[in-house]
Amino acid sequence: MTVQPVGSQLRQWRQRRHLSQLDLAGDARISARHLSFVETGRSQPSREMILHLAEQLEVPMRERNVLLVAAGYAPIFSERNLNDPALGPARAAIDAIIESQKPYPCFAIDRYWNVVASNSALQELYEGVAEELLKPPVNGMRLTLHPDGMAPRVENLGEWRAHLLHQLRERVELTADPKLIALQKEMLSYPAPSAPTHVSPGDAIVIPFKVRIKAGLLSFFTTTMVFGSPVDVTLSELAIESFFPADDATRALVKKLSA
Repeated sequence: MTVQPVGSQLRQWRQRRHLSQLDLAGDARISARHLSFVETGRSQPSREMILHLAEQLEVPMRERNVLLVAAGYAPIFSERNLNDPALGPARAAIDAIIESQKPYPCFAIDRYWNVVASNSALQELYEGVAEELLKPPVNGMRLTLHPDGMAPRVENLGEWRAHLLHQLRERVELTADPKLIALQKEMLSYPAPSAPTHVSPGDAIVIPFKVRIKAGLLSFFTTTMVFGSPVDVTLSELAIESFFPADDATRALVKKLSA
């Protein structure tokens, strides 16, 4: 595989952020002429300049390593397994947050929406889901939208599907990650609902996730938590997604089920 010159990659990141050379140069406090020389390959940027521009462009940590390698420098951000002892304090914090969310579901997901940790709450959500979709690594996007997954029981599938695909498209456009592109292609291949159902009212402040189980209808809203200032690729890509009841009926039903 041919690696693009670092200047070309930086230019692509700038364009993805919809910034002109002048805008980026101003933000980075360098001359537009120097930035132009870097992007065209007429000037070889230092390691510090690459990291400085990457910071201004909010380039994800994994891609910062790619930029460094393209310029002939060694990557500086490590990537460890979540079970690595070096990440012990972070893993303990993740487990504590996840467990404290019970009786409501909570998941830690990676860059590709793979579930890397869960509190296993409310197993009723997975009624009727094909066994192969529940084998590790479970992919949250696939689990929700696959016709053999939760999709047939999601009451507002059209609305929720559009919400998830928007998140996926944004990440694909930002990173151009081949694995994310493949995931997007797979998600788009799944049958889409013929018409939107149970669309949230216009005054809704969040898009709820409405799923029917044998015991009744559950409606949740979700929040996402990320690590602040991580220096490890794994932690930088990790998100903790917590589910909260969106109405009193859901709160009562979950209380009854968890009792």
